[in-house]
Amino acid sequence: MSMLRALARVQALAAGRAQPIATVRHLHLADPPLVLVPLTLAGEANAPLALLAGTDPATPRLLVVPQPRNRDLRTAFHLELAEILLPYLEAHRSVTEAVATDRGRDVRHRYADAPQILLPNSAGITFLRLLGRATRFAETEGEYAVPAVVPLLGRWLTFLAERAEHPGSALTVALTEALGLHWATGQSHVEDQHLPALLAWIDPPAGTPGDVAARAAEFAPPAGPATDPEFDNEVLAPLITAYEEAGEDPQARQEAYDRLATALRGQLAGTWELMWRGVALLRALPEGARAPGRWDGDKDAFTAYAEHVDEGGAPQPRRDGAVAAAGRLHRLERALQSYAVQRAYDDPLVLAEYRLAGEAFAGEVTMADPARIDDTGKRPVLRPRIMVVTADAVTLQPGAKVQSPVRPAQSAKVVFVTRLDDGRTQLVLELVSGMGRGLTAAPGSVPQVGERLTYTTLSDAYLPSPALPEPDRTPWTHGGPPPDREPAG
Repeated sequence: MSMLRALARVQALAAGRAQPIATVRHLHLADPPLVLVPLTLAGEANAPLALLAGTDPATPRLLVVPQPRNRDLRTAFHLELAEILLPYLEAHRSVTEAVATDRGRDVRHRYADAPQILLPNSAGITFLRLLGRATRFAETEGEYAVPAVVPLLGRWLTFLAERAEHPGSALTVALTEALGLHWATGQSHVEDQHLPALLAWIDPPAGTPGDVAARAAEFAPPAGPATDPEFDNEVLAPLITAYEEAGEDPQARQEAYDRLATALRGQLAGTWELMWRGVALLRALPEGARAPGRWDGDKDAFTAYAEHVDEGGAPQPRRDGAVAAAGRLHRLERALQSYAVQRAYDDPLVLAEYRLAGEAFAGEVTMADPARIDDTGKRPVLRPRIMVVTADAVTLQPGAKVQSPVRPAQSAKVVFVTRLDDGRTQLVLELVSGMGRGLTAAPGSVPQVGERLTYTTLSDAYLPSPALPEPDRTPWTHGGPPPDREPAG
């Protein structure tokens, strides 16, 4: 936790209300998103019990598995979920857009929009991942055959859950994580995983301090997918037993099912309302300037996987091979670095964390030499210099490379660092790019005297992929070449 976030949590506790730690929204919000609120049966590995789903706050659809241990009833749940999810995904495949590639010399096409799945918390995303793993390898022939739509559902659930691991992606979002990215509460990060308590801090009832509202919210039904033990013992277990004892009597079974559905809807309805309340709070924030670019990346990923499925590609393996795992790790690390830089460039509050850590500074330009030419090399080059005075604590040394969010395409090099008697720091920066091609700087490319700027060592520069061997040449230290067979089921 950064110093700024720790301070915001202390201020939240003192003020009785969550404190903003972002000035813009750092994720794209679809219109509409598909909201899923799942429940699982306690004591069973990811056995679905109920799910509230939909794109309209007023008309959620309830899916119930009256006996989660029953294979046929679980398959019926998978089919119902497929009826909701797959048409929602398909609706985003009707329109494509052209994207320039190869510096404008060619174009490619992708879908003009992408789906967005919202869940209450990160445990809900784990539910999707495990449900995808349980269904994407389901057999469509033989004794335990299921309809072909079930493994298709599993493949898409796996894709959506894996995409949630990609930093900055907005395809699959845990609402607690999204809210925690923008507000700091007076409770611990673990307690922030409880959606009712988190929203109680962010948007408490009028006249009620956030800590009081959060304590009251602890008695609300959990946001899933785990259920409340008291509810399990006193309500759920008798209702499931009543359904089983109804036997083949259709009227008795329907009555038992209706009572069970009513009880489960009561457990999920509060979380459903909180989900849309949280979406409204996020939507009220202005979208960050670089969030649409990350959404473009989501559209690319959605398009690529849809084409993979259409072409009959294999489902995701349960475990990546050594080469695939290394490549995925590199992509995630690259995305994490890029996401951190983009958030800092978009948001002064986020950039302030780096200023406190000495990785950035803000100051005023006191001198500028926009026409300076460096003729010490084989040919003269334009190298303007500026002097910046800052009150921030500066840990940078001469030779460090910095950039400004105002001019992200321009790089600068620290030439001199001087500590002034009044406690401020004076830095001389040499601009090395972003002024044009000639020996005269393009208008506005060189900061002017009196301009206030922030510079940081954060860079979103291209990071090349590592040199990885072909899968069939994997060294024995990493498992050797993969076996010549389809992914394990």
